[in-house]
Amino acid sequence: MIDWNTLSDQQQQALLQRPAVSAADNVRPVCAEILMQVQTQGDAALRDYANAFDARPTDAPLLCSAEDFEQAQDALSDELKNAIKQAYNNIRRFHLAQVPKNMSLSTQPGVACELRYQAIEAVGIYVPGGSAPLPSSVLMQGVLAQISGAQTVVLATPVKGDADIHPAILYAAQLCGIKQVLQIGGAPAIAAMAYGTESVPKVNKIFGPGNAYVTMAKQLCAQLVPGLAIDMPAGPSEVLVIADSRANGDFIAADLLSQAEHGPDSQVILLSDSEAVISATQQALTEQLALLPRADIARAAMENSALIKVDSIAQAVEVSNEYGPEHLILQLGESAEVLPKIKNVGSVFVGDYTPESAGDYASGTNHVLPTYGYSKVYSSLSLLDFYRTYTVQTVTKSGLADLAKSIIPMAQAEGLEAHANAVRIRLGDKQ
Repeated sequence: MIDWNTLSDQQQQALLQRPAVSAADNVRPVCAEILMQVQTQGDAALRDYANAFDARPTDAPLLCSAEDFEQAQDALSDELKNAIKQAYNNIRRFHLAQVPKNMSLSTQPGVACELRYQAIEAVGIYVPGGSAPLPSSVLMQGVLAQISGAQTVVLATPVKGDADIHPAILYAAQLCGIKQVLQIGGAPAIAAMAYGTESVPKVNKIFGPGNAYVTMAKQLCAQLVPGLAIDMPAGPSEVLVIADSRANGDFIAADLLSQAEHGPDSQVILLSDSEAVISATQQALTEQLALLPRADIARAAMENSALIKVDSIAQAVEVSNEYGPEHLILQLGESAEVLPKIKNVGSVFVGDYTPESAGDYASGTNHVLPTYGYSKVYSSLSLLDFYRTYTVQTVTKSGLADLAKSIIPMAQAEGLEAHANAVRIRLGDKQ
C-alpha cells in the first residue's frame, strides 16, 4: 500500500507513469525498419517477419481461405457460438443507435448548407492475439465496419507457429461480414494494411489496440502514409478502481487481475480512502493469483501497478482525472454525485456488479479505448469513427449578392483579390 499524500510531486508522477511509454525510444527505430521492409518487399517481408516473430512457416498462407471459415463453424461449441452471437447483438444494438443523419439548413435566404456523412471505403482492423485469441475485439471493430457499410475490410491478427487461426476469430469475423483475414500480427500487419502488398489491400484507416510496437507502428504510418488515418494510440490495457470503505476486496482484486492478465505491460491501479479495503484487496490478489492460468503474466503486470491510499474519494477522483485511465471502475456506495466529476476516461463502470469484463465482451459499449492518458483528447471507439463528413453549399444569385457584403471586404482585407473577383464577376461587376 502506498500513501499518496506522503509522496512528493515527482514521486506521484512517477507512480502513475505507464511502463510502455518509457520504452518508446527503443520501439520507434524497430518499427520504422519494419515499415520500410514491408513497403519495399511486400508479402516476402511479411513472411519473414511472421517467421522471425511468431515462428510461422514461411510457406504458410498469409490470408485465411473460404475453407478456413467453413471449418470454424464446426470447430466451436454451441455454447461459445451463442455467447459470441449475444455479444454481437448487443454491440450491434448499441452502435446502430449511433448511425448519423445528414443535416441541411439555410443560414440565410438563398444560402443552403449541408453536412453529409460518408463511410470510409477501406478500413483495417487489428486484433491482438499474441498470448490469447480475442474474438471480442473482432466484434468491437467489425460490427462498426459492417454497420457503416465499408466496402473493404481487412482484419489482421497474429498466429503462432504452424497452428491454425483460432476458429472463434473467424466465426466472429464471419458474423461481421469480414472475408479478408491476415494471419500476421504486430507492426508488420499494420504496415501491410497501411501500404498494401501483393495480397493485402491498402486501407484508408486502421483501427484496433495492441502492444507498444503496434501502437508505434500505427502512429508512424499515420505520419508517413499520405491519406492514412488511425483511430487512436490504443496500447496496453489499463484499469483504475476507485473504492470506498464498503467496497468488496474480492471484487476489486478480480477487476485488477482481469486487466493484469492481458500482458506484462498492462497497468492496474486502486485508489481507496480505506486501509482496510486495500488490505483486503491485497489478500484477495494473493488468493486469486494462485488460481489463474495466466498468473505469471498478471504478476509481471502487477510490478507496474499500485494500491494507493488517498484521503478521500474526492482526492481519488482528482488523481484519476490526472491519470486519464482507459477503464475506470467506481465501486462506491453512491456514484451519482461522483460520476459528473469524472474527466479523462475511456469507459466508466458503475457499481459493485459492473465488472470491466462486461464492457470487454457483451454489454454493448465498445472496448477499443484510449490508453497512455490519451483519454484527455481521444474518445472511445464509436460508429462515427468509421465515417468521414463533408459539407455541401448551394447559393442562389440573390443569396450571393447578400453574401458579397461579407465576402468581398474580408477577401480584400486578407489581400486575396481573386477571391473577391470570383464574387464580383458572377454579379456582373468586373471591377
